Amino acid sequence: MPVPILLVTGFLGAGKTTLVNRILQQADGRRIAAVVNDFGAINIDAELIAGAEDGVVSLANGCICCSLEGDLLRTLASLLRRTPRPEAIVIETSGVADPNDVIRNLMDPVIWREAPLETVLCVVDASAPKAQLEDPLFLSQLRAADLLAVSKGDLIDRSSLDERCRSLSQINRRATLVEATGGEVPLDLVFPEVETPRERTTRPKRPSIDRFESFNWTSGEPISLAAFQQAFGRLAPRLVRAKGFLATMEKPGCRYLFQFAGGKATLAPLDREGSAREGTRIVFIAEIDRITAAEIDEAMSRAGIAS
Repeated sequence: MPVPILLVTGFLGAGKTTLVNRILQQADGRRIAAVVNDFGAINIDAELIAGAEDGVVSLANGCICCSLEGDLLRTLASLLRRTPRPEAIVIETSGVADPNDVIRNLMDPVIWREAPLETVLCVVDASAPKAQLEDPLFLSQLRAADLLAVSKGDLIDRSSLDERCRSLSQINRRATLVEATGGEVPLDLVFPEVETPRERTTRPKRPSIDRFESFNWTSGEPISLAAFQQAFGRLAPRLVRAKGFLATMEKPGCRYLFQFAGGKATLAPLDREGSAREGTRIVFIAEIDRITAAEIDEAMSRAGIAS
């Protein structure tokens, strides 16, 4: 029996991983395989994790997660050979990826027979600046979607949310639009179980144009949270996204998940045994030539943080 694929796309920091987490947590016994960019972003409750082997994290509810590395088609073929076989596959793309490139790969006849692309879901941050509606990458993600999941609607007032939803529907009139605060999307919309998934057309492949670059910063020792906030305040205006894990001097033995997107930063404790021993690891993402690794190191060192 064919295994339907859900492709989750969306701009940097829109809330894709939150939505994928919710799908896995509410699988209700359905075996779902999630192909994601970074295991560290998957924040499944500890009691759901059954084990990990061969690059795959198994969950006690029958779901699995694997990392989106290397060739996508090879990863999918490996998942389809697993016993028991997944009943559905969720692919979370990078926030800087054009989903048309992934869709083109998924139209491979061999994969299509066994795992047809059933739904393209685009997660949209309702609180993002209005200028994002003119961003070519965002528009490509938006227009590829069958389902628009509008996240973070609780961060703006009702009239602003309604206006943003109208604008999105005008750009993609074909897609179904749902509000998805906290990543909540009805599973019957995510996996509609259509008899024959429609063949899709994609734009001709364009020459790759690098737009974003990322920088990793790590520290094996706990850092001062106050110093980090000071340093990050200097860096934030030139960043489009940042995420990572912090071990702080203020809370020994506790580790935090740090997120920055849309000009907003959040910090949440991680309830995972032994996580504090893993130090601090942060990924900074910016448009090319907006910042350098040396400038990141300088901002950190000026705040008294050593890598």
